Amino acid sequence: MAQNTRTVPAGTPTNVTQKHTKGGIGESILRPDGTLKVTGEFAYSSDMWHEDMLWGQTLRSTVAHAEIVSIDISEALAMPGVYSVLTYDDLPAEMKNYGLEIQDTPVLANGRVRHHGEPVALVAADHPETARRAAAKIKIDYRELPLVTDEASALAPDAPLIHEGRTDHHIGHVPHPNIVHRQPIIRGNVEEARKRADVIVEGEYTFGMQDQAFLGPESGLAVPSEDGGVELYVATQWLHSDLQQIAPVLGLPPEKVRMTLSGVGGAFGGREDISMQIHACLLAMATNKPVKIVYNRFESFFGHVHRHPAKLYYEHGATKDGKLTHMKCKIVLDGGAYASASPAVVGNASSLSVGPYVLEDVDIEAIALYTNNPPCGAMRGFGAVQACFAYEAQMDKLAAKLGMDPVEFRQLNAMEQGTIMPTGQVVDAPAPVAELLRRVKARPLPPERQWESAGESADVRALPGGLSNTTHGEGVVRGVGYAVGIKNVGFSEGFDDYSTARVRLEVINGEPVAMVHTAMAEVGQGGITVHTQIARTELGVTQVTIHPADTQVGSAGSTSASRQTYMTGGAVKNTCEAVREALLEIGRRKNGSYHPAWATAELLLEGGKVVTDGGEVLADIADILGDEAIDLELEFRHAPTEPFDLVTGQGNGHVQYTFAAHRAVVEVDTELGLVKVVELATAQDVGKALNMLSVVGQIQGGTTQGLGVAIMEEIIVDPKTAKVRNPSFTDYLIPTILDTPTIPVDVLELADPKAPYGLRGMGEAPTLSSTPAVIAAIRQATGLEINKTPIRPEALTGTL
Repeated sequence: MAQNTRTVPAGTPTNVTQKHTKGGIGESILRPDGTLKVTGEFAYSSDMWHEDMLWGQTLRSTVAHAEIVSIDISEALAMPGVYSVLTYDDLPAEMKNYGLEIQDTPVLANGRVRHHGEPVALVAADHPETARRAAAKIKIDYRELPLVTDEASALAPDAPLIHEGRTDHHIGHVPHPNIVHRQPIIRGNVEEARKRADVIVEGEYTFGMQDQAFLGPESGLAVPSEDGGVELYVATQWLHSDLQQIAPVLGLPPEKVRMTLSGVGGAFGGREDISMQIHACLLAMATNKPVKIVYNRFESFFGHVHRHPAKLYYEHGATKDGKLTHMKCKIVLDGGAYASASPAVVGNASSLSVGPYVLEDVDIEAIALYTNNPPCGAMRGFGAVQACFAYEAQMDKLAAKLGMDPVEFRQLNAMEQGTIMPTGQVVDAPAPVAELLRRVKARPLPPERQWESAGESADVRALPGGLSNTTHGEGVVRGVGYAVGIKNVGFSEGFDDYSTARVRLEVINGEPVAMVHTAMAEVGQGGITVHTQIARTELGVTQVTIHPADTQVGSAGSTSASRQTYMTGGAVKNTCEAVREALLEIGRRKNGSYHPAWATAELLLEGGKVVTDGGEVLADIADILGDEAIDLELEFRHAPTEPFDLVTGQGNGHVQYTFAAHRAVVEVDTELGLVKVVELATAQDVGKALNMLSVVGQIQGGTTQGLGVAIMEEIIVDPKTAKVRNPSFTDYLIPTILDTPTIPVDVLELADPKAPYGLRGMGEAPTLSSTPAVIAAIRQATGLEINKTPIRPEALTGTL
């Protein structure tokens, strides 16, 4: 059960302007899409249908790095029911590549494939099975090329270049063309600080490639328009970013590519890049018919980016009384064949690599590599997850070497409001790191060896191995571990991060109704619920309609970086405030002569009425509006950020920081290497909980994803062939309800005065510290030094 601590420092505003309308902010109202989803009635993008639609299929490379010698599509074209087969030579525009930042990803492979599963050809047919069989008949002759699979092969003097002739803006400051981006951060003097250290610990850490594992596969429907354009209905995270990448490769102006969000079955970063969007549009334009593409689970593993696997090299020093002296680290992220979001992930990994600790002397380097491995990009936590795993392991090593309690050691070095980050940026909002740690440590531990007291009624699911009945308690040892992490909120490093909201207020059937229209992608985070609550709060109405998200309104940015409630919620709030002022101006014009309060009092909208701050009702909103409607569209921006210096890494690069701590309790069968996570308690500061039920759900979901990468989740890439070996949920394991422990949540609300309502972006932070907490607990239980995630049974039993 969640425990909610509503603590707001004196003088810190929460900026709540309307407080009394039912269903407003602060209430745990039900999600409008919730019932439909749990009953199976919600329409996801894969459910879309058009009367005369065709089915699209993508043919993908079977090798990781090769020259395409020839492509023969004749047999596929000859099949009955096949309408079109497209290759690179059929692309209609001069622009044939796309990408979030660097346009290095070909729509279809051009003479060369750079990773296993790269799209090479497209087929449109009247039945999905026909399209699949036709794609299988396309004959491709490959001449395989040498592979680049790791740091050594990527940076060797004679390494094959993944992208020859690079012209992107990063190439001028990287030491090798196979480095996508490099970000150093230098502050203080590490060599001098090292002399003050009484103890020094080093560590080399390996973080595996994690998949977002969303349940709804990539899918969409493209419908050609009479004006030569195309309508695209798709599950995505960022409609306007997709639009900016799609239109140029179709050879169309942006206004002729009209996009509408369809039902999204999860995202977690995996839908921030283009998948099937361009392919469906190309086939629709080529056939002049609607085309639907739905990936199966196997293809989905190749159709989106994954979390960057990483090698992390750390050195920390501390004095004998437990104060950190310095930190030196190198973080090597494998970006795979194409850039995706790698440059921004590098910025996050480097700038957050010290963790939530006070450190004045640091030497940091983070790089992302181009390799022939699968492309990697955005995933929940975005560079901060890998770093947190490493620096928290280092904190445990230091505490052990000093003979200190690991929580007390962390608290001694914890940052707080006013701390200066290694980038020179001041933490200008509450940073309750020590308090979060105190709360998770103070929570009572679950009883040990509960199965023994249960007698014959003991449930084997409480034991490591569960229903496999591998143990009755023999060889089972308990461990407890702690971790805390820091994550940035919003887009960073000078990016013009803004969001747009259109709000319309009118009378329908005698009642005031607000319509909220944004391009925000609802991917399951509960954004439409929050928008409804904000509109009720600011406009004092009960009825709020959410317009489908599309590109007919200004950009809402991506549903990522824990930014949507802050950014698009902020845009909805600002626009509602402007609508409210416009309504009050109409009221003053119509009724000002009847009551002096129209000119002198602070007026609020509550329960469909205009009231004074003393509670006196002046008028009904419906009477003021009459037949008029107020319709406004405004943008919202956060405080500006700036790029990190490319030599020193200094700069005010981030908008806001967010913090979470975890305590993991595990039981390990030391004979078989099986792990049961008994409890994963967490505490997190969310600034202001606009909907506590949604907040707790996000924290528990993020915690579970962190648990997954700790003990089971990893995409296995064969180092000899660079091929993915486990592209299915049979072989890529994610936590089920039987693997997920009790997750008690302790919520702090320490308002950030710069943010709407004082809120703090909170969706990613729990994904950071849950992983190292679980690993720390396993270390304590087994006495093993574990420096890799996920941890597998053979690593615990020594049978690798």
